[in-house]
Amino acid sequence: MSKPMVLVVDDEENIREGLRSYFKMDGFDVITAVDGEDGLEKFKTIGADAIILDLKMPKLGGMDFLKKTRNISGDVPVVILTGHGGVDDAVEAMKQGAYDFVTKPPNLEQLSMMISRAITEAHRKNRVENLSRMVDEKYNFENIIGNSPPISRVLDMIKQVAPTDATALVTGGSGTGKELIASAIHTNSKRKDKPFIKVHCAALPENLLESELFGHEKGAFTGAIARKRGRFELADGGTIFLDEIGEISPVVQVKLLRVLQEQEFERLGGEETLKVNIRIIAATNKNLRAEVEAGRFREDLFFRLNVINIHIPELKERPADIPLLANFFMREFSKKHSKKIDEITTGAMKLLEKYDWPGNVRELQNVIENAVVLLRDKVIDINNLPDNIREFEGKKRIVLEVGLSLSEVEKQVILSTLDAVNGNKSKAARILGIGRKTLLRKLESY
Repeated sequence: MSKPMVLVVDDEENIREGLRSYFKMDGFDVITAVDGEDGLEKFKTIGADAIILDLKMPKLGGMDFLKKTRNISGDVPVVILTGHGGVDDAVEAMKQGAYDFVTKPPNLEQLSMMISRAITEAHRKNRVENLSRMVDEKYNFENIIGNSPPISRVLDMIKQVAPTDATALVTGGSGTGKELIASAIHTNSKRKDKPFIKVHCAALPENLLESELFGHEKGAFTGAIARKRGRFELADGGTIFLDEIGEISPVVQVKLLRVLQEQEFERLGGEETLKVNIRIIAATNKNLRAEVEAGRFREDLFFRLNVINIHIPELKERPADIPLLANFFMREFSKKHSKKIDEITTGAMKLLEKYDWPGNVRELQNVIENAVVLLRDKVIDINNLPDNIREFEGKKRIVLEVGLSLSEVEKQVILSTLDAVNGNKSKAARILGIGRKTLLRKLESY
């Protein structure tokens, strides 16, 4: 790992050399400059992780140097060196973007700690900003976050399906984000300016679900004191999303099949046939093929709904997306709850990646919101995570892509096993059922 680079800009040779010697002994790489112009040129060509800057210098003064470096790279911390009489100027420099100031002669130990802290904070800020930019620009499609192969295939399908009027069935476990997929399809379709109507089929008993979907006439049943327009009627021209479609009764299944086939229906208690132009997107966490075989779901309705099947992978199937999702939620909930959270530590992120997430993305979302709300610091660390995540001892997952050769599969299994036992080759060999010499030979070939 490369050492952090410190640029010392001061016209006094004894200060330059003293700082150079101390910081090199303290584990830094150091470059020095005799004045502002020399320092600016070196900063342009070599760069630096932090700058120690004297304000009073010939050719180019420290304040002008600071302004020019802010234009080149505004995130490099600059610590000002000043005499006791120049404190006001140093304070003004901090208003212009300097990190902090110290008076001459500096306490070298304190100065080193200040520089280390400044570099750490700058790197942390850069990591968060870069990750946020990646999420915003590359990995965020209608709030569907990810760049792993499984989620990338889903996004490609959405882009292909959205411009058409094809009926889609979105499948996946609870908390995987099926409603987000439906919303993304609608938002990117030619119906985007028309209604997007959502119905949670499992939340209503049969008679109320019929009324919600198809509407009813006055007097159609006890309590029907006025005509009510149903969700299909309200969705005319747009999209209707039927969530948990596997929960609807056989009676509702028959009526829904007719809407899919004919795009028409009658309100409950009514005789007028209503024509609609709607797109239907359904979702379920059930295996509808198994439901058909068990006689609980109509086969003809299943085929009508399953024109396009979009399967959402479980979060444990795409661990590479967990850092992107966790940082996205951290930013969103920081804004929502008026907190300033800088980052999720490496240790905490490793635990998030290791956990198997039975509640999928929704569970991750809840964990991050809980941490943000209860946090008293600016960093989400291991102790801010729930006990079940900190104490999780599940088996390490290996995600293998279809199309790998057997030798490539073997290589991934060996390297993942070695990683899981922290590089202990003897232990890895025992787990894999091969001799240690065989393992070493294979590692050498890799």
